[in-house]
Amino acid sequence: MKQKRNPSRGANREARPIKDIIEPAKTVLSKVSVQATLNELQARGVDLSPVTDQRGELLGAVSKNEMNRKVGGMGHDPKTEPVEGYVEKNNAYCFEDQTVAEAEQIMLDANVAEAPVVTREKLVVGTTSLEAIAQDKDGEKPRTSDKSRWLTTLACLLIPLAFGVAKIGRFISRLNRSSGRPAARRH
Repeated sequence: MKQKRNPSRGANREARPIKDIIEPAKTVLSKVSVQATLNELQARGVDLSPVTDQRGELLGAVSKNEMNRKVGGMGHDPKTEPVEGYVEKNNAYCFEDQTVAEAEQIMLDANVAEAPVVTREKLVVGTTSLEAIAQDKDGEKPRTSDKSRWLTTLACLLIPLAFGVAKIGRFISRLNRSSGRPAARRH
């Protein structure tokens, strides 16, 4: 039995629109509270999310780290503080009619692995990733990047942990010096 050839597979990346390889986008509404947004990001296992208004227009993105730092640092109540005040507006995005090659270059230039895809009116229609583009180049069907998201989340947790351990070690050394006790020896 002869298989039908998918005409879009292997098509010229310079001409193929990115909308052919997008996934559904998960966004946060701008009027939602910071706490609800943090809970949502944690449930999804991501550190960053696109933010839209009620119409679905892309306003920018928020990150867990920035919201935690700014909201906590300013003494605002995260349960009532709307997320719209913490939206970073200069984030990468692609238009649905741009080519796969253009979308890839936008993400590479912005040093991001994933970007929202929008209409010319900036209404979010989905998301794309460098992984989906790479799989498309190889002729594979793009799949969700749960593994890469999990690895990114793990790295985001372990790097601060490593710095925290180093800080604790320096703190203990300072305590030992100030108390006149000799520092613990390493074996």
